[in-house]
Amino acid sequence: MTTALPRTPRTGAGTFTARKRRDWTVVTSAVLLVAVTITAAISPLLVGLATKQSILDSLLPPGSPGHLLGTDELGRDILLLTLAGSGSAIAGPAVIAVGSMLLAIVFGTLAGYLGGITDTVIGRIVDVLLSLPVMLLAIVVAGIFGAGYWVTVALLVLLFCPSDIRIVRAGVTEQTPRPYVEAAQMLSLSPARIMYRHIVPNVWPLILTNLLLNLGIAIVTLSSLSFLGIGVAPGTPDWGRQISDGRSLMGDNPAMLIVPALLIVFVTMAINLLGDHLGERLRERGLQ
Repeated sequence: MTTALPRTPRTGAGTFTARKRRDWTVVTSAVLLVAVTITAAISPLLVGLATKQSILDSLLPPGSPGHLLGTDELGRDILLLTLAGSGSAIAGPAVIAVGSMLLAIVFGTLAGYLGGITDTVIGRIVDVLLSLPVMLLAIVVAGIFGAGYWVTVALLVLLFCPSDIRIVRAGVTEQTPRPYVEAAQMLSLSPARIMYRHIVPNVWPLILTNLLLNLGIAIVTLSSLSFLGIGVAPGTPDWGRQISDGRSLMGDNPAMLIVPALLIVFVTMAINLLGDHLGERLRERGLQ
């Protein structure tokens, strides 16, 4: 009696299918982000049309003539409100992600490369900032000082950077003992040049991935604050405020709430998928 040999799985076809599926999701994510970015760039031009009120056209259902997604109780077109709201929904989070990462590159690199007392001082400050609850502190600051949109953004930059500093510090600490750093030190290059001209570019995949991850988190955080009525002024087109205002319209026109909520979810997912893909590609290129 012959014994049947176990069949080896055909990993090639499965790998190709998985790669093709991943490429499809990455392309879709990139297209969505480009479309949202373009809309956010032109959103100031749409604010006047989006905030135009017409009581005679209030609470029109989706599909009404001239109003694809219907209108709210003030007669404002929901599609225009959503398009105009992309500006505040994207611009603020982009500033938060970039600003916090720039602070992280400066202080995380100093802590990871210099070590010693510099690392200790920066580490203790980071620990203090990490102990602060982001949402609660933003609510308290807004309640005390009446913080506007950009003050809230600046506060979130400060509260987002501690975790970024730790991530950059870890990457720099891993790179510091490497031969190329020792060679630069033997050439008597300045510490600033070694840190920001040689080490930081080698930590770039980690920085980019975390930057895009922060962008997605910032979109959700800032929209949540807008939902609570913090940052964005009343009547300003914004996805978070649309969700808050749309709660009372669920029976009349649910598009007021559902459309911006879905956009927040899809844009955040697209950012995370694209960030993972770009980080993986940069890491693979660095290993070649």
